[in-house]
This record gives sequence, C-alpha cells and structure tokens, in this order.
Amino acid sequence: MNLKVSSFDEYKQVYKQSVEQPEQFWDGIAENFLWRKKWDKTLEWNFKEPNVKWFQGGKLNITENCLDRHLETLGDTPAIIWEPNDPSEDHRILTYRQLFDKVCQFANVLKNNNVKKGDRICIYMPMVPELAIAILACARIGAIHSVVFGGFSAQSIADRIQDADCSLVITCDGAFRGAKDIPLKNVIDDALVTCPSVKKVIVLTRTRTPVAMLKGRDVWWEDEIKKVETQRNTTCEPEEMDAEDMLFILYTSGSTGKPKGVVHTCGGYMVYAGYTFANTFQYEPGEVYFCTADIGWITGHSYIVYGPLSQGATSLMFEGIPTFPNAGRFWDIVAKFKVNILYTAPTAIRSLMSFGDSFVEGKDLSSLKKLGTVGEPINEEAWHWYDEKVGHGKCPIVDTWWQTENGGHMITPIAGITPTKPGYAMLPLPGIQPVLVDEKGEVIEGNGVSGNLCIRFPWPGMIRTTYGDHERCRQAYFATYPDMYFTGDGCLRDEDGYYRITGRVDDVLNVSGHRIGTAEVENAINMHSSVVESAVVGYPHDIKGQGVYAFVVSPNVHGNEDLTRKDIIMTVSRIIGAIAKPDKIQFVSGLPKTRSGKIMRRILRKIAEGETSNLGDTSTLLDPGVVEEIKSGAL
Repeated sequence: MNLKVSSFDEYKQVYKQSVEQPEQFWDGIAENFLWRKKWDKTLEWNFKEPNVKWFQGGKLNITENCLDRHLETLGDTPAIIWEPNDPSEDHRILTYRQLFDKVCQFANVLKNNNVKKGDRICIYMPMVPELAIAILACARIGAIHSVVFGGFSAQSIADRIQDADCSLVITCDGAFRGAKDIPLKNVIDDALVTCPSVKKVIVLTRTRTPVAMLKGRDVWWEDEIKKVETQRNTTCEPEEMDAEDMLFILYTSGSTGKPKGVVHTCGGYMVYAGYTFANTFQYEPGEVYFCTADIGWITGHSYIVYGPLSQGATSLMFEGIPTFPNAGRFWDIVAKFKVNILYTAPTAIRSLMSFGDSFVEGKDLSSLKKLGTVGEPINEEAWHWYDEKVGHGKCPIVDTWWQTENGGHMITPIAGITPTKPGYAMLPLPGIQPVLVDEKGEVIEGNGVSGNLCIRFPWPGMIRTTYGDHERCRQAYFATYPDMYFTGDGCLRDEDGYYRITGRVDDVLNVSGHRIGTAEVENAINMHSSVVESAVVGYPHDIKGQGVYAFVVSPNVHGNEDLTRKDIIMTVSRIIGAIAKPDKIQFVSGLPKTRSGKIMRRILRKIAEGETSNLGDTSTLLDPGVVEEIKSGAL
C-alpha cells in the first residue's frame, strides 16, 4: 500500500478501509519500512489495563530506516541543514552519509562509556546538529533517550533523571538563544547533586562558557570522538530491536504535580511518525522542510528527526528564536535555503504578526508550497495572516492536532488533498477513529455537535505506558471513559463533519503550545515562603493562546506586592523553568472552596476570562463572600 493518499476521493476510500479493516491497513503501511524480520502479529490490545502491542515479533532498528537505507540513493543529499542562532555564523549541512558516519561515531562513544541496550540517557542540549546525532546514536545501540527541553530548571531535570534512573547525561557547555547565553552545564551540575544514578556526563563545546569538569564523571564530546577515531571505530552495527522495545521517554505535564514519562516504542512509533510526515505534508523528494520546533518537545522528535529522516527528507534545524536579530528571521531562513514546507506554532505566528507586516513584506517566500501549524488550535486572524502574508494565498495550511502521547498527527488536513477551514483540524488521518462523548461517556452521533474527544481504536504511535507507573497511564488516559483513549480535549464537529479542537477540559494549560499542568505551577508557587496556597487557571492571551493566571493567598506580602510577585515568578522559574511563570498574579484573602475543601476552579476561570456576570451557583461555597472580593480585585 502507498504511504500517501493522492486525492480527496482516495482519502475517503482509504479512510473507510482503515476503519473496516484496521489491521490490514496498518500492515500495508508498515511494509513501506525496513524490517529485519517481519512481525508475526499486527495488533493485540485492550484499553482496560491498558495493553497495546503493535507488530509483535517484528525486528528492526529505527536508525536503519532513517539512515542506512538511504545511503545508496540519497548519500549525498542533505539530511540536516542547520542554521545557527547568530546569522553571521556559518550554517552547516550534513548529508545522509555524513550524518550516518557521525551517528555511528557517537554510538561508539556511548559504548566506550559503558552504555548498553536499555540504559536511559538524559539529553539536555540546544538546537545543534549534535542533538539529533545523540538521539540517533542512542537509538542505534538500543539505549533509551529522554530529551529535556533546554528551558527547564535544575529541579525539573533532576526530577526527570531520577524518574528514569538515567546513567549518563549528554549536554553542552552552554546555549545561544536570541541575545541570551544559557549556562546548560551549570544547570546540569546543580541537577546532579541529587542524582546518584548518573555516572558520566558528556559535554559538547558550543558557547565556550567556563564550566566545572569533575574528574571521573565529566568528559568532553570532542575528546571522546578523538578516542573513537584513534580506535578506527568507523562503523557501528545497529542493535536489533523488538517492535515493542522502548525507543524513548518524553516527559509531559499532567494534572498532578509530577511530570509523567510518556513511553514510545520502536516499531509502532517509527511507522506512525513516517506515515504521518509523508501524508500530512505530502512530502516530495528534494523538498526542503523547516520545522521550527525544539527537539525537546514531541514535535521535534517526530517532525525534525524521525519522521523526515525515515522518508529521506531534508530537515532544517534552527538554533535561534523567530525574533532575533529581528522579526524577519524566519523569512530570511526561508529565502536563504529555498524552504518548501514551513511548520511552526500559532504562538510564533501571533508574535510575528504583532511586529507588523514590514518584516515579512519584500522577503522572497516564493519557494513555499505548504504551511503547517502545531501545538494548539490556530485562531482565525493568525490563520488568515499566515495564509496571505506568508503563503500568498497559494499554500495549503495544515492545522495539525495531536499530542505527546499520540506520537504523530491525528486530526489534520492533508496538504493540497483534503479541505481546509481556518481554525479547524478538519478530518482524521486514515487509521484514526475519533469519537465525541458526553460527560456520561455516551457517544454523540451526527454533526453539529460538541463533546469530549476520545479515540476508540489503537494506532501504532500511541503511548504504551508512563515510565515506571503503568497505573498512572491507565488513570490519565483510559479510566475516564471505558474502552476509549481520552485526549483531555473538548471538540466540536460541525455540520460538514469537520473537527475543531476547543481546548483542554482538564487541569492542563496550553501555553505557547507547551502543556503545563496547573498542579505543577501551584506546587511551585506554594513553595514560596510567604504563600499559604494558590490556584492557577488559564485565560485567553493574545500571543501565547493561553496565559497563566494565579490566585495567591499570601497574608505577609510585606506591603510590596510587586516585589512579592517578582519573587513568586522567580520561584516558579527556578523550580519548573521560565515557560511556566505566571502572567498575572492576584493576591486574595481566600479561594472559593466547596464545603469539602475543593477549589472551584470553574469560578476562577470565569473571573480570569473577565466573564464575571455568570458565575453560576455560589451558594454551595464555604465562604461565598470571597468570590466578590476576588471579582473586585481581578487584574
């Protein structure tokens, strides 16, 4: 079976087949990949435990699909184009052969440092080619990578290292991000104080920031590469992996304070990342594809590294931010490398819109053929600006809906094939069976309806477990509605049957496309010495989509509210990272609670959104008067 559909009629026909005979459908898709041994059984599943296994008995190594199989035909084709943070620094291009050589070389470095199949490796690096090399080197030898976004604090990294029991960390001396230098190695040093499992730290030179190097633990990337060169270890045989062996852990926020490690496996994830990349973007050989995400998130895993490389694509990696040195940076990159496909976040689009049109006008964007968005639903105004100013009305926009736990796109237009509508994720990809359910879990049939979005049948790229805590996986995704995967999102299906995601229905915020659990932010705020308790909700934010609004009980504000606000923001940045810091902090004398002590976040959400006229029944509250006080002090 072809990996891609080529017309709307074919989409409808293939979709029907994928629902009627799902196993046969996925067999056909999986045959487009390189397997050392074909699977014995396509699928075994139940959503009660949950227990999902794809392509059982199949043997493979994902890096053979991303590298080895392209060498003969695409050896001299660019695999990764890297654009640095500073436009005056030289860019780098790695062909498939060069990338293959570097991955084998670094895989041998890992082996020299006693890394074995099944070991967990924490990677905390900026957006440099060596980040992709490190990920692929882990996969090559069967080590499990856990990439942590470069904006997280030492405490957040320590939590993740401890949870996964990592034995080795790969990092850099520092990172460049816009006008800032970020001291990554110092942050790692702080994190490792409480991480006895880590025996080795490999440090890449990037910023030449002075760093502490501990004898016996810390080694330089460059020195380790030299050792491999003197040993003449030029190749590294790929470890044979079972389809259900673990490939990576990626931590995501949940509705409790502790981040949860989403586990993806080798076979199903490979098939799904490659299938969705090829289909959604209708990738054609030779096209230059630019995903602006950070590899620290799932988008970078699936759509900078594994998806594009499995399809022999040219993937552009950018170290910097969209507004440095000015708000025309993305458009300069598109013009410089003749980018054909641009995949970015609504937050970035809204931010660039706010600088006016002068930075995009006059830029050569004629190479663009397809545009995409990811991270959150795109609002109509941003969609039209993207369409008119960037795509010049000739590029289809794919507004992709999916999650860390999904591995790849779920509901999305297929570029140039299926219809698009501003702000709509539109239709499910073949192989995906979405349903809307009401609060009782009854399926809502027909069109012109809305409900909670669930998926009723497994797909190869789905979460298998949360690392070290399977019960948490069951509770978070499979316990709310029997025999369904619950996404945590609300959804509208319009009169034409097109899907529009309406936002989270649980206690998770979507800030600039990053999922942040309210409980996690509250825990961090509550650690500030003057705070008694807090409640965090989301509110509409012009740039970020959702802002973080904190209601804080702090009787000893010491007469200087502004200073206390700054202290609280600093506390959150230190414990979680700057991405989670509150946009608004309102000091209150108490929180609206039921008599059983539950905080009524529904009321706080409405106050934060400015909808104070209809707060519903407050008579059941322990102290209804507190609501009036909060309302009158709203920011």
